[in-house]
Amino acid sequence: MESTGETSARQPADAELHRRLVYGDETALAEAYRAYGALVRRVAVRVTRSPGAAEDVAQEVFAHLWSRPYAFDPDRGSLRTWLSMLAHRRAVDWVRSEARHRKDAHADDAALNAIPDASPGPDETVVDRERSLLLHSALAELPRPQREVVHLAYFAGRTYRQAAVELGIPEGTAKTRLRTALRSLAESLADPPDPALERGA
Repeated sequence: MESTGETSARQPADAELHRRLVYGDETALAEAYRAYGALVRRVAVRVTRSPGAAEDVAQEVFAHLWSRPYAFDPDRGSLRTWLSMLAHRRAVDWVRSEARHRKDAHADDAALNAIPDASPGPDETVVDRERSLLLHSALAELPRPQREVVHLAYFAGRTYRQAAVELGIPEGTAKTRLRTALRSLAESLADPPDPALERGA
């Protein structure tokens, strides 16, 4: 009897919160964060094993709730369950992304280690300088909107949410620009043109 009453008491609250979110009531988002923020972070920490990553996941989860409140249907379940599932999904995405980054970094290290090491100090300096030049060249080729988000996220230490606020753009736009920019950078840096091969072709 008590659990049924508790459930019925929570469901109307979820429905009301959902209605306010749909109408853009910022206090509703604050209430949702106070009620479920700790839960979302706990779910994310269990998956990522990183408090910092869990905080980023929590920001993404509540940014998603704010920008797409209609994705949650109070008639199909509680907001608590929906946010937990979203947090788990985003945390898994983070873990997969980190695994890809580690794999790419390992490949980069292996490629560098394959370079003849007759004079380690100077050679390493030259390689680092060349990689830095390649990175800056690739950054310079990005459209300005994408370049701005990358600089804020990776050189100024901002989250995509903070970058969105500073640039005065929607969070979804900031995230899309960042992902597109990183994809372009990965493609530019993964296979640098080889003049000798081009001549041979």
